[in-house]
Amino acid sequence: MSEQKRRDGLTRRGFIKTLGLGGMAATGLAAVSASEATAAAGKNEGGAASVPRRKLGKTEVEVPVLCLGGMFDTLNNQLLLKQSHNWGVTFWDTAESYGGGMSEEGYGRYIKRNPDARRDLFICSKYKPSPPEKMTEALDAALKRLSTDYVDLYCPHGVSNLKDIDSRIPAWAAEMKKSGKMRFFGFSCHTNMEECLLAAARTNYVDVILFSYNFRLMHTPGMKEAVAACASAGIGLVAMKTQGGGPVKTDSEAELQMAGRFLQKGLTDKQAKVRAVLEEPNIASICSQMPTLTILSANVSATRDSGAMASEEMDLLRRYAAETRQGYCAGCGRICSEAVSGAVPVSEVMRCLMYYRDYGERDLAREVFAGIPEDVRARLNDVDYGRAEKACPHGLAIAKLMREASEMLA
Repeated sequence: MSEQKRRDGLTRRGFIKTLGLGGMAATGLAAVSASEATAAAGKNEGGAASVPRRKLGKTEVEVPVLCLGGMFDTLNNQLLLKQSHNWGVTFWDTAESYGGGMSEEGYGRYIKRNPDARRDLFICSKYKPSPPEKMTEALDAALKRLSTDYVDLYCPHGVSNLKDIDSRIPAWAAEMKKSGKMRFFGFSCHTNMEECLLAAARTNYVDVILFSYNFRLMHTPGMKEAVAACASAGIGLVAMKTQGGGPVKTDSEAELQMAGRFLQKGLTDKQAKVRAVLEEPNIASICSQMPTLTILSANVSATRDSGAMASEEMDLLRRYAAETRQGYCAGCGRICSEAVSGAVPVSEVMRCLMYYRDYGERDLAREVFAGIPEDVRARLNDVDYGRAEKACPHGLAIAKLMREASEMLA
């Protein structure tokens, strides 16, 4: 590329990057005032909720189709929480580890200052899969931080196999519901999603599942089967990781066509990816990381447009997914784990890289990485990943990525 082109920013990549409002906000290049964000979302301070709602499986509770992911500094972003509440984004997700351990406290501060708001909010919190006694301790601590007597949904976090959930937990969940400390029970998963969903559909104790689901994953036969099975079983489904990873280095023609097509409709590529997920009627809500008013208002605007996406627009997203698949870990951890004989939890390390690179959550990435046993982390660079790379459906350069993880996350 010539120096002149570099100065003028005339590359395809440069053009695509200029389109993402949410992306600008995430890198600090854009900011809006509360009044500007309100106008962008099309709702005034005292207006009715502007975000559509869907039933959350057999719970029969209607939740907004947009859920506020609390993996940021909620303690010092009370204005954002207020705007989220005002715009009808009243499904709030958090976890004991989010926001440097302060996310629940941020939500709790808002509830303490606005006690009437609690009846509007549907709050989900999560904790790593643990025995019942530890889950009770974690739940009680979460309630204290959240300044509430109950959570609407409580989940073991990061389940990759239903065997991760202690066999005593279903009875524990029933006890916690009876005590009034929680209304519903579920789990979250980023790995082996199809297997986890299919297994959950055969149980009678799972109310809700939060799982990785996006334009890259939603069209596979296995995912379609798993979603249908959960819907048939009455399990409420909440999509996470809906952007399908961060920017991918590519000269994909589908990327350029996609961006141009969505720009004509007044959508960024990020908003289009949100809309694509909502095309699946069995997805009750999208849990999205929205740490700025810009991103929040952009997502609210995307969900308020009730028009269906055209088939050619969905086809463009499918083409883009196919052309950039080597830059995205699909979370099928069982495949790579078996290929390395269980020596390294490859998909878990990939998730740490995603937090570090795509979310900019470096502390969280290092915290999750530190949760991997020390002896396992020590052998990241010693394992032969040849079989895993051959088995990977997306052809990821697993050995290279594991080396980068050991260098960046240690």
